[in-house]
Amino acid sequence: MPTVPTVVAAIPLTSQQIYRRSELKQLSAECHSTAQLTPLDDIVGQERAQQAVEFAMGIKEKGYNIYAIGQNGLGKRTMMLRYLNRHDPIEPALFDWCYVVNFDDTRSPKVLKLTAGTGLEFKKSIEKLMLKLVRALPLAFDNEMYYARAEKLKSQLTQKQEAVLTELSEEAKQKNISLSLTMQGDYQMIALNGDEPHDETSFNELTEAERSQFESNINGLEVKLRSIIRQNTEWEEEFSDTQQEHDEQVAKDVLIHFFKPLKDKYKHQPDVRAFLTGMQADILSNLDIFLEESEEQLALAYASLEKKMPRRYQVNVLVSQGGQKYPIVVEESPSYHSLFGYVENATFRGTVFTDFSLIRPGSLHKANGGVLLMDAIKVLERPYVWDGLKRALRSRKLDLSSLEREVSLSGTISLAPEPIPLDVKIILFGDHETYQLLQHYDADFSELFRVTADFEDVMDRTDASEAHYARFISSIVHDNNMLHCDRSAIARIIEYSSREAQDQQKLSLHSANIANLLRESNFCAKAAASKRIEKQHVEQALKNQEKRVSRLHDNIMESFVNGTTLINTHDKVVGQINALSVVSTSDHQFGLPNRITATTAYGKGEVLDIEHRVKLGGRIHSKGVLILTAYLASVLGKTAQIPLTTYLTFEQSYSGVDGDSASMAECCAIISAISELPLRQDIAITGSMNQFGEAQPIGGVNEKIEGFFDVCQIKGRTSNQGVIIPESNIANLMLRQDIVEAVERGEFHIWAINHVTQAMTLLLGKTAAIVKTKAQTDESKHIEHYAPDCIFGIAQQKLNALRALSKTHS
Repeated sequence: MPTVPTVVAAIPLTSQQIYRRSELKQLSAECHSTAQLTPLDDIVGQERAQQAVEFAMGIKEKGYNIYAIGQNGLGKRTMMLRYLNRHDPIEPALFDWCYVVNFDDTRSPKVLKLTAGTGLEFKKSIEKLMLKLVRALPLAFDNEMYYARAEKLKSQLTQKQEAVLTELSEEAKQKNISLSLTMQGDYQMIALNGDEPHDETSFNELTEAERSQFESNINGLEVKLRSIIRQNTEWEEEFSDTQQEHDEQVAKDVLIHFFKPLKDKYKHQPDVRAFLTGMQADILSNLDIFLEESEEQLALAYASLEKKMPRRYQVNVLVSQGGQKYPIVVEESPSYHSLFGYVENATFRGTVFTDFSLIRPGSLHKANGGVLLMDAIKVLERPYVWDGLKRALRSRKLDLSSLEREVSLSGTISLAPEPIPLDVKIILFGDHETYQLLQHYDADFSELFRVTADFEDVMDRTDASEAHYARFISSIVHDNNMLHCDRSAIARIIEYSSREAQDQQKLSLHSANIANLLRESNFCAKAAASKRIEKQHVEQALKNQEKRVSRLHDNIMESFVNGTTLINTHDKVVGQINALSVVSTSDHQFGLPNRITATTAYGKGEVLDIEHRVKLGGRIHSKGVLILTAYLASVLGKTAQIPLTTYLTFEQSYSGVDGDSASMAECCAIISAISELPLRQDIAITGSMNQFGEAQPIGGVNEKIEGFFDVCQIKGRTSNQGVIIPESNIANLMLRQDIVEAVERGEFHIWAINHVTQAMTLLLGKTAAIVKTKAQTDESKHIEHYAPDCIFGIAQQKLNALRALSKTHS
């Protein structure tokens, strides 16, 4: 079996192979722009995620909430909102939710569940009722009939009281004693001397028996007087009760008149009828609020932030569904209060107070019965929000508890509203890392978010998908009221999308990037006073984008212009090769050539990676060096140890190096150093290799080729320059138009190879894989060796000479 396969000469790629143009074959010839294309209702290429959403929305059981996975810019939120707005929910159960006073315990407001859309109507009905009662109740107590009845009861009481007092007064008079009322309201008994009261002198002139008789009579009368006073008090209490009953009956007649229409209207809602009955009874117990008997109590009762009506009887409509068929809420800032609601405080005459009317809803209240969409990272960043959300989803109740009460040890007085039943779908948007962390560290997560909507980054590029993508472009144009794109602009944007996907057979689904490009193209078209967005405007927008972020690229290219960075793109040099790398910033990546050199010295066949020794090489780069070392040992060290140590480095590289995309270039440099055959400097190479020398695909192939092309422009172009890439990277090629044109004219070349020996043949100008097997030797072993004029044969001769020299010295 030969060690090195037979080399098939690499053929340069054609211009059609390095750039796939969009021909929009499935768009009719009459379609000249996006004006003739029907916009999409959904997001293109996300069928898998859409099916997951449809499943989750169709199942009502607990725990089927959605976690939407994908990078930013894929249109996750847009797809969700379009789907939710387009599809009717299954059996929607929507209600209006109100908080009202609990007449038995004001610290625990009660919940009223009303038919969707009737909450505000009920609130207005109660307000109208209160305004009518505020006027009607005082009028019921301010009329001749009421006064006559009250006067009659008062007169009856007065007559009874006066009758018993007159009788006692007559009895006292018969005993020569006067019963009178003092200025202070006390009763006084005085002994009489005829018609005049006794003075001290006249009273002392009486006999002892007469004085004793007077005292005895007065004591007896005082006992009767005290009994009469007690009787009068009882009569006054009876009068007060009778008057109260009268007042209540008057008020009850008024209340029955005004409450009956409301009770009839809500007769099919028992909770509302019970509340109205409780309100009616409570008004009877608090008539002073309406009759203005206590100014302080009245002022506090009317200390409303909204309307002049008793706060106690307001209806706090927390959620009103209005005319929407399905609540869809997007919470941009999911803090504890914005999500779960809160209770406000009000100040009246220096006193802070709160009640049920100051309860404010959160996003969960507004989305109850529908869908709430949030960003997972924002939910996890805010204190107590994640725990509160899990608690609400587990219990399926929305308990509006004070955050201060949750996190403090003090017994601060606060409201404890009745929980609201919760029926909501939660959709969290996040990336893969957050999803994996939640799966690993939170046992509740997989129970509460059982559906994963995994968004794709790319979609297949076919004629049908290009037509679909054109409609997607049309939807962005229509949504943003832009100028329409003509066919050439649509095709160029599709080609840009394929370049973003780094694959001729794919289209990028990063809709945010496409939308941004369309906005900037629209700006360029308007600046040029064009009526449509054309290809030239898209090209101008792409140039503007690159110019804004290419400061580092321009600075590095300047170093090639002034010679600070050494590069050779014309000659042939032993042990020196141009490899290709990619530099990435936060918003831009570009390719650059890097000079790799290899030198040899007598040794034990090691390849010393200088980058690794100085800790500038990453683990993947070190692995690539070890792989190429194993390959070299397999082709040159089968029968004897390689008597050389090779030193390998990236020249003028002072930062970290990682990745194995330079391993083929390093292998070629080492073979050149061993065989002393010079390498072409007008060809750059990129690609990794395995232990058998097979070329493996790498990333950033477009940027790498463009980087070398730009340096060739700087150093002087020749028609022999080009780049070697792995054959498996052909599908990734979507190169710049100037490179495509240069390839088409034969002024630049791109070779695709599947084995490192093909690269050696191109770079060294000799074949690498002619193998002969020598007949059996004296040692009875088969020995493989190479023809003397092939690359490995020349290298083997050099190594054999070194081995012989080594034996002579030893």
